[in-house]
Amino acid sequence: MTIDLLPMQENDWPSVARIYQEGIDTGHATFAPAPPSDWQTWQAGKLNAGSLVALENGIVLGWAALSPTSTRPVYAGVVETSLYVAANARGRGLGSALLQAVISLSESSGIWSLQAGIFPENQASLALFEHGGFRRVGLREKIGKMTFGPWAGRWRDVWLLERRSSLAELN
Repeated sequence: MTIDLLPMQENDWPSVARIYQEGIDTGHATFAPAPPSDWQTWQAGKLNAGSLVALENGIVLGWAALSPTSTRPVYAGVVETSLYVAANARGRGLGSALLQAVISLSESSGIWSLQAGIFPENQASLALFEHGGFRRVGLREKIGKMTFGPWAGRWRDVWLLERRSSLAELN
């Protein structure tokens, strides 16, 4: 298996949206009921240089993206991390490869803190991020109410995880 980790491009969007929808369909990936409607809407909420895809033979099997957590300048180095792997490609190390690549990308961009919000039921994602150096900083109890799927109408908890860069200057 040869996997290429490359910057996400507009032509990757249909595959990215499909993989995102697979995650949404699990009920344990996000509060979003559907992917954004188009590439422009997607990109509007992401760091321009902070999205990657994992390709095998030109086919997108996963993606990772960084999103700003605030518009305030003091938080310019704090971003949210999202990572999704296609259902048929899970268990092959793609998540770890994507996470390590997006960590490297963030550090080379001066990012000092990565955050992730993960539902407690998503044990695979919790294990992936903890293996990647993230630590649980708190359980956000009943932080949001699901609007779709089997959890619709129910409040959900989310673990807040954080990874502080050892390379970024923290003076």
